[in-house]
Amino acid sequence: MFRRYLRAAAYFLFAVIFPSAMAWAQDLPISLEEAILVGLRDNRVILLKEEEIKKAKARVAESHADLFPTLTLAGTWSYTRGYYSKDLAQTNSQISLKQYFYTGGRIFNTIKYNGYSFEVAKALLDKEKIETALKIKEAFYTLILAQDFASLNKLLLDNGREHLSYILEKQKFGEASDSVVLNSRASLSDLEKVYEISLSQVVSAKESLTNLLYLDKDVNIVATGGILYEESEVALDQSLLKAIEERPEIKQYAAQVNADRSAIEIAKSGGRPTVYASWDYYSRSHAVTTTVNTQDWNDYNVLGATFSWPVFDGWKAKAKVEQAVFDLKKTQLLREKAIKDIILELKDAYLALKDAIAKIKLSQSELKMYADNLRVVNEKYKKGELSLLDKNDAGIKYAVAGFNQNQAAYDYILAKARFDKATGGI
Repeated sequence: MFRRYLRAAAYFLFAVIFPSAMAWAQDLPISLEEAILVGLRDNRVILLKEEEIKKAKARVAESHADLFPTLTLAGTWSYTRGYYSKDLAQTNSQISLKQYFYTGGRIFNTIKYNGYSFEVAKALLDKEKIETALKIKEAFYTLILAQDFASLNKLLLDNGREHLSYILEKQKFGEASDSVVLNSRASLSDLEKVYEISLSQVVSAKESLTNLLYLDKDVNIVATGGILYEESEVALDQSLLKAIEERPEIKQYAAQVNADRSAIEIAKSGGRPTVYASWDYYSRSHAVTTTVNTQDWNDYNVLGATFSWPVFDGWKAKAKVEQAVFDLKKTQLLREKAIKDIILELKDAYLALKDAIAKIKLSQSELKMYADNLRVVNEKYKKGELSLLDKNDAGIKYAVAGFNQNQAAYDYILAKARFDKATGGI
């Protein structure tokens, strides 16, 4: 499996870097695993969210910087002309070192806030990957089903032509009326229209999958692998617990609640005192205004501790705290809504899955019946009891039953994919 992923990655990387090389290979067979691999790799929304994660990580590093002292170096040079009897150049330099010891909790809560924001960004990325993978899976199997439907309609069209030829032969001998021929031609015309529609559905499904994979529009995707599935039992209660633990939306809102709580503390720090120590070193040259203008050097140090407390700020800090509290309440409400939506989504997906399983069992019974009918017809055809047209009709019925089973399997696969997505996977 891993080697297949590597082959797919290498092929599509070549296709992206050297698009001109693909001009000779318009048909592109692709499996579901390869489609998901390429779709997740090239999806623009996912790429943007990955950049958001890098940005959030940088914010975490930025917030840690306030834990360390700051060192600032400044220097100026000035040249005075025409003011003194002698033109003089003067220099000033300063080194400042500052270390905060207490900021009312602002620094530590900013670190926590950015850390939780980083978790939110990761949850949003996971959510986008899950939703994108589901869209690709739906588009992929829709294309396979459309291809099968077009093949079935081609068989029906060919069979309709055979029936028309048979009726025309009977008309030559007066065994078929003109109305029978007209009805056969009308039926054939309807089959031709349905076949054209099915071909259009294939084109539409290909375009949808091509867009999801960000491939060139001239590439003709051919979905491979067929509609394969493994029926599995699911437990709703266990799935609900898994969804509450695994869904990215739950992780997102859990992290956002913690971030909002940190934001409240950051807002409160605006009304709390701050304490910091500082050391400044000054060195400068200055003019000595005597009868003979000269320069003198002066340097000194200043070491101090500063305590400041905004006793009254016009209730600015209070207003910021109220806004932060509102944001927390809003996030909590959104989290509760998300949980209810997830539970409803999971229940709907569970019912759809059960319904799809029932359809599969029904289609299997029908396929078994038409398979047995085809066996009987083949035996009679070998004995000369039935015509080739009768044999083809039985084959068509079996093909239709096979397509119905594929359609039931398609419904099951998508229902299972949506159920897995509802539990936090795909």
